Amino acid sequence: MPTFIDIHHGMVGITQDGLAEAHAEDLALQAEEGVSFERAWADPVSGTVVCLASGPSLEAVKRVHIHAGHPADEIYEVPLEV
Repeated sequence: MPTFIDIHHGMVGITQDGLAEAHAEDLALQAEEGVSFERAWADPVSGTVVCLASGPSLEAVKRVHIHAGHPADEIYEVPLEV
């Protein structure tokens, strides 16, 4: 299954609890699209949040974030890993 990294901008001031809540929202919806969200990282100063997921398509990852209420600004498929 393909791996994806997505980036959210504009989340300045996000807290550990806020990041956990957003991640939990993704987890609650991921099965609908066959996606598995693995991890999320955040920088509260810049407002950047990065998520790692696997799923059937970029569009599936995008739909989960939209339905969770925090659409990703950028999503990239990761074609190579080591």
